[in-house]
Amino acid sequence: MSKQLMTLHKVEQDKERLAAQQLQLAEQDVQQNRLRLQSVSDYRLEYMKRLNDRSIQGIDSATYSHFHAFISKLDNASEQVEIALSQAKALVKQRKKLWLAQRQKVQAVEKLMEKYRVKEQQLANKREQKMFDEIAGQQFIRQRYQ
Repeated sequence: MSKQLMTLHKVEQDKERLAAQQLQLAEQDVQQNRLRLQSVSDYRLEYMKRLNDRSIQGIDSATYSHFHAFISKLDNASEQVEIALSQAKALVKQRKKLWLAQRQKVQAVEKLMEKYRVKEQQLANKREQKMFDEIAGQQFIRQRYQ
């Protein structure tokens, strides 16, 4: 097999591995943002329950304003995490396309390598057949003259 073809295959496989790693990192980022979003949502829900419990007991306006301001901050944090999640999902799509494209390149090189291997095998078979034909021809000539 051609050394150039084998080198090309190794290079393309290395690129594919790198693309797969980048895809995996992007997917991990999506998962982390989902967890962050869930955490912020859970914390907001817990804080709303505290506000409700305090409201039942009676709450002054300053404390209510404090609760309300903090809930607004949690809502803002939730929006920021949703934006980050959306961006992370877009990055996953992009990296998946890149990985698939690189995978196709690797498969194309592998197909080319297989064609090259088959061609080499056919040539080897022809050489072998030619050698057997020559031996058979020489044996025939020897038998004829003996």
